[in-house]
Amino acid sequence: MTDIIAAPAQPRVPVRGGGTFPVRRIFCVGRNFADHAREMGAAAPASRAERGTPVFFHKPADAIVTGNADVPYPPGTQDLHHEVELVAALGADAPPGPLAREQAQALVIAYGVGLDLTRRDLQGQAKAKGLPWDTGKGFDHSAPISELVPATQVPALEGLSLTLEVNGQVRQHGPLRDLIWDVPDILQELSLLYALKAGDLVFMGTPAGVAALVPGDRFVARLDGVIELHGAITG
Repeated sequence: MTDIIAAPAQPRVPVRGGGTFPVRRIFCVGRNFADHAREMGAAAPASRAERGTPVFFHKPADAIVTGNADVPYPPGTQDLHHEVELVAALGADAPPGPLAREQAQALVIAYGVGLDLTRRDLQGQAKAKGLPWDTGKGFDHSAPISELVPATQVPALEGLSLTLEVNGQVRQHGPLRDLIWDVPDILQELSLLYALKAGDLVFMGTPAGVAALVPGDRFVARLDGVIELHGAITG
């Protein structure tokens, strides 16, 4: 059967060493650092036993911005916020049913660092009315991402940190050991809700320090010692 429109280009993320990663879906985790949960007015668990279940949301695959390209300030908002995050890239389909931890970790082919850009005013308005806040999260250019680094070249995540600088000043910094749910935990939880597939990206949540970005701001996001993402917000 013939398409009635030209097929959209597949969103792809460059991979260190060559090749690209075709993006299927983008899953995002909310409130995965206790300090960020508290700064957003939510309760943070005192122990792993009190974690409950993670909060998930989505961004469209074509929300990615690659190649350290500039990011246009989005329409409809007066309060664009940055959230620096670890990104896990899945290189295999998950087997049917809930994942075991060792199965979950084996799905990860690469890691990167990204920004979960948020129209905070739109998100806040929707939350106050008990409505979905998709427009606050899933908009064009809302997922800048670095190149991906093969998982075999990334040290143990618990020894790494995330950092975001804006105009040369540190805005966010958090060690990955402070994640409430680590990567295998999150993939296990996602497997209870979705059939995970090769090509899925998972943005793992942000530490405290989220704040506004305005046109002219320049940012550097780091998975310290592994990869950096550079960019600027344009008007």
